[in-house]
Amino acid sequence: LEAILESVTDPQEQREEGKAAGPSETANLELEASALTVVTTCMDIRRNENVLIVCDPTTAEIGAALHEAAMTRSDRVLLMLMPKGRHHGQEPPTPVATLMRQQQVVIAPTRYSLTHTRAVRTALSDGARIATMPGMTAEMFQGGGMSADFSLVKQRIARLPSRLRRRRIVNVRSEAGTELTFEVAWREWNFDDNGICNRPKMLMNLPAGKVFIMPREGTMNGRLVLNGSWEGTLIEEPVTLEIEQGVIASITGGEMASRIRKGFQDAVEPLRPKDQDGASTIAEFGFGMNPAATLTGSVLEDEKCLGTCYFMFGDNTAGGGTNRVGFTLSGVMRDPSVWLDGEPLLEQGVFVEE
Repeated sequence: LEAILESVTDPQEQREEGKAAGPSETANLELEASALTVVTTCMDIRRNENVLIVCDPTTAEIGAALHEAAMTRSDRVLLMLMPKGRHHGQEPPTPVATLMRQQQVVIAPTRYSLTHTRAVRTALSDGARIATMPGMTAEMFQGGGMSADFSLVKQRIARLPSRLRRRRIVNVRSEAGTELTFEVAWREWNFDDNGICNRPKMLMNLPAGKVFIMPREGTMNGRLVLNGSWEGTLIEEPVTLEIEQGVIASITGGEMASRIRKGFQDAVEPLRPKDQDGASTIAEFGFGMNPAATLTGSVLEDEKCLGTCYFMFGDNTAGGGTNRVGFTLSGVMRDPSVWLDGEPLLEQGVFVEE
């Protein structure tokens, strides 16, 4: 909390004292500029809206910058520091969840994702618009995918619905060896993660820029070769996942494969035995649409990179599924080719023009 207060007050005090801007103040000014973009362009916070900024000890500096920026738009802004948590999809403390329901705007830069939580779903149903930033760092907040022209990202995404309409069978392939087939309910494609979150009940990540859907449960079969990143780490040796009826059957590929297996083992340990078998369900598939995003090893940014696609495993209830396991894990593959009902959409990471 002390760090948050210092982040909010020090730059102003230094300017009032007429001190020259050093590296620390320059960094603060860059944080302030990014925060202003979030509250003005992305969230379009309006006068007298109730706004909640939720952060944890790893994102306190970002939370402070967002709080200061939001205060230029509304005088009803709360900043809440919560414990870091243990994994993506973990429910926030009850006081945080309760406050979220009372806001028009919620912005959540946290170490672990709140996106697929009951707290977020409830706040959305009560009318909030929400931006989550799992794994956000100060460096990421000032550049990369956050520097994108989100109006352009929105235009790119707006061209896709007509191409995905009435397409039911998805094939994903890659020169690295991926060969997957699965079904989707085409009406369930989500196009909202475009950087503009200005209406009630909207939810997006920042940096934004992806299109995604929940594969129909039990329909995905084949081989997935991940060669981009996995949960905060760039992949050096490709990892092969054999998928059977929508669930991971095996994971091979050296040290990274061992780490992934261990990650699943740790995640399912608290679950009841009957819930463990489906814990590695493929919960979400999507592809990146943000040309400014780069593969850094951060799930938040990696899955937005133009020319990649990603797969999320675990809890799929946010997409309407039945696999309630309380965690998610994600991996990214480079240069995918994606076909829908036999029509090419992506060829080796490049969108095929109509």
